[in-house]
Amino acid sequence: MHHFIRIILFLSLITLLSCGNLKPKKVDMRENPVNMQERAKKNIREGKGVSLGSIVGNRGGNTTFEFSTSNPMWRASLEVLDFIPLATVDYSGGMIISDWYSDSTKSNESIKVTIRFLSNEVRGDSLKIILHKKVCKSNQVCIVTLLSNSKIDEELRSNIIRKAALLEQESKEKKKN
Repeated sequence: MHHFIRIILFLSLITLLSCGNLKPKKVDMRENPVNMQERAKKNIREGKGVSLGSIVGNRGGNTTFEFSTSNPMWRASLEVLDFIPLATVDYSGGMIISDWYSDSTKSNESIKVTIRFLSNEVRGDSLKIILHKKVCKSNQVCIVTLLSNSKIDEELRSNIIRKAALLEQESKEKKKN
């Protein structure tokens, strides 16, 4: 039986190694441009790359692209949550997830904050705030519950909106000057 398995493995290995896709492709350097920009253009023409100019440089399209530093909702959320360790901060995905946070008064309770950005507009419905509460017993058994319509949710939302409005106003004043 062991002989049979070894033969199968050996034949599988030979079959894989004989595949042309696993062998490196020979490249003639005389056919590739020396200039890096020309080489990049050639790769894009051949479908081997992506041109960011068509995405970022397109001013005539209806695409709006904002960097995180110019998005007041994003900046305000990070500033309001600066006391909590953050586990995930993904601007392109529009999400901030904190780590479990516990203040010193209740060491057996902690919260986790998730903020999803639904829009870049400075409005209350531009954010979806999800709060989880974890209570751990002395025997290390923890119970996690979803906090809905809590006072913490309301406070976070109002603080973020207030801070975002201030940041947006500061940005507009800087543009005027």
